[in-house]
Amino acid sequence: MSDTIHRTMGQQSGRRSWAEPWKIKMVEPLRMTRPEDRAGALAEAGYNTFLLRSDDVYIDLLTDSGTNAMSDRQWAGMMLGDEAYAGSRNFYRLEEAIQTWYGYPFIVPTHQGRGAEHLISQAAIRKGQYVPGNMYFTTTRLHQELAGGIFVDVITDAAHDPANLSPFKGDVDIAKLENLVAEHGAASIAYVSLAGTVNMAGGQPVSMANVKALSAFCRGHGIKLFLDATRLVENAFFIQEREPGYADKPLAAIVREFCDYSDGAWMSAKKDALVNIGGWLAVRDRALFEELRNLVVVYEGLHTYGGLAGRDMEAMAIGIAESMQDDHMRARIGQVRYLAELLQDWGVPMVQPVGGHAIFLDARAFYPHLRQDQFPSQTLAAELYLDSGIRSMERGIVSAGRDPETGDHHYPKLELTRLTIPRRVYTQAHMDVVAESVKAVYDARAAARGLKMVYEPRYLRFFQARFEPLS
Repeated sequence: MSDTIHRTMGQQSGRRSWAEPWKIKMVEPLRMTRPEDRAGALAEAGYNTFLLRSDDVYIDLLTDSGTNAMSDRQWAGMMLGDEAYAGSRNFYRLEEAIQTWYGYPFIVPTHQGRGAEHLISQAAIRKGQYVPGNMYFTTTRLHQELAGGIFVDVITDAAHDPANLSPFKGDVDIAKLENLVAEHGAASIAYVSLAGTVNMAGGQPVSMANVKALSAFCRGHGIKLFLDATRLVENAFFIQEREPGYADKPLAAIVREFCDYSDGAWMSAKKDALVNIGGWLAVRDRALFEELRNLVVVYEGLHTYGGLAGRDMEAMAIGIAESMQDDHMRARIGQVRYLAELLQDWGVPMVQPVGGHAIFLDARAFYPHLRQDQFPSQTLAAELYLDSGIRSMERGIVSAGRDPETGDHHYPKLELTRLTIPRRVYTQAHMDVVAESVKAVYDARAAARGLKMVYEPRYLRFFQARFEPLS
């Protein structure tokens, strides 16, 4: 058990309990669902948890994207929204916050992270160029491919093994990157796309040593390095905890140092920055910035609002500062670990070490009798909902999609179901309910039958695909 999280008061003599660094000021009632209601709702949703109505969900662990609880200061900031079409004062507050905490000089706001992914892909990728990265993320890879890029996974091999206990499974294997450059030439690389933490690997972090070495390699070959900074503060927590020389450094200093090794970053502010909508793109190169600022007018809105209301930019600026607080992040990741410890006590298989924003259940280990094209991760998400009304999401073959050239399924080595914990939303008692439901489904795992896909959209199929149970 971790030193900071204890499940019961007085569990051991001389140890003290831990609690969240906030108190509840407002509550939203939850609907308690019945088994028969859940069965009907899931069938209507085509066994895809994304298609469930939120009113039919008891504990919603689908995503931590935009599902955060904002602070009283953020809500107060919403009242200060300057909704001018051009030159909103809230844009300049947001710009200052990003410059202060992340260190990039040139800022473009976007409506959310994928808006930023689209802009950087359109501006920085030429058709046929390679975009190496530390494992794909669904929307990031799609925008890169739509711009004519070819994604190449250069993550360390440990990331593909759920049981591997390496502390930085998000690291880039620089030898893989060297081989790619040697084979195709540096000019064929659009940029290196580095995510911290790596969502699809189970929320695994990148070490400071790795980004430093990666930066030196990229600069030596004239290749740009761009970050997905969506959960970079969470990544900084793991550096602080695990990497020599960082234990006494505040998260804010670690984030700033990490960013200093890069040429720019994009962010879905709906995660670390504790807001319900919003994103940004920031770079160091003025010429690239001018191109991005021009493109944002085409796709998102004027460069001083980027598809956001002024009040949203104000809440984001405040949320960025709050996200850097060490006590906040200890509590945020502490709740994830609390749930993990309950499940580990029962032998439930999951990605190890536990990441920063979610528990990633190993659906292959739950259902070894199901082939990957019988969608074990999707099956597990459906079974959890049927058991208790908990909404989780698939992160396996459905999310991986199809090869754009052959049309065949991508078959990822990881077949995971994600229990994603929103920030400042649920209590430890909710985590107890979740753990007990996972255990019940695990105990009944031999009875699972799997699913077949009966509808598949062209892009990002995991959002809208529909399934039916196998007979």
